[in-house]
Amino acid sequence: MTEEYIPISFLLFLAIIPVVIILMIVYLKDKNKEPMTLLIKLFFFGFISCILVLLISNFMELFLPFMDTEKSYRSVVDILLYAFFGVALVEEFCKWLMVYMGAYHHRAFDELYDGIIYSVFVSLGFAFVENILYVISTYSIETAILRGISAVPGHACDAIFMGYYLSVAKQFGLRKKRKEEKKYLTMSIIVPMILHGIYDFCLMSGYDILVTAFIIFVIILYILSFRKLSIMSKHNRKIKFRNKFCPGCGKIVTGEFCAHCGRKQI
Repeated sequence: MTEEYIPISFLLFLAIIPVVIILMIVYLKDKNKEPMTLLIKLFFFGFISCILVLLISNFMELFLPFMDTEKSYRSVVDILLYAFFGVALVEEFCKWLMVYMGAYHHRAFDELYDGIIYSVFVSLGFAFVENILYVISTYSIETAILRGISAVPGHACDAIFMGYYLSVAKQFGLRKKRKEEKKYLTMSIIVPMILHGIYDFCLMSGYDILVTAFIIFVIILYILSFRKLSIMSKHNRKIKFRNKFCPGCGKIVTGEFCAHCGRKQI
């Protein structure tokens, strides 16, 4: 079968199915399910992050020479800057912004695992759009399969690390430890950016040794990410909120409802 006879529906299926599979794995590992409306909102926030990436990237192209991917010759430094700052930082920041705006201060964010599931839903919303665009533009089964086993899981892995540090930051924030909160909020952007940048630089460099390093890096990244996902799911616990007092009975309340009088907290 030649590529011109590949049904577009089949290509779309190949582009979408890895996103669905990973979302289901992450969702099923959540013992106390998050509100589905929130998760759907975050998934669509991932779409918005794609638009932000395009806008920021187009703006950067006006001023930064390393953003010009059409140059006949690009130095290793150009590729390095483009991979880490032109792609990784822009994409991870835009995804982080959507998680922060959509979920960081949400009342449902009350467990350690929550940061991971929120970040993964935004990140795979982004990957959903990106994957469809790539597959349709290349009209290639090979592209769909390669991205399904590399790019899409790569976005999820970056999101797992982002979510982990967001959960740590959330704990410090609720304890009014602003310095530590800012530290881990920063790490929730920097760590995924570094992982993403290494991934892209190894692929973009064109050096065989770095392509080999890429394969090793991806295997290690997948193992570490899945391990972190499993540990966070297994040892998930409530994030300790600062003391609140029920307006009905005056007792200390740690959840949505007062354990003494049953009044729902505002």
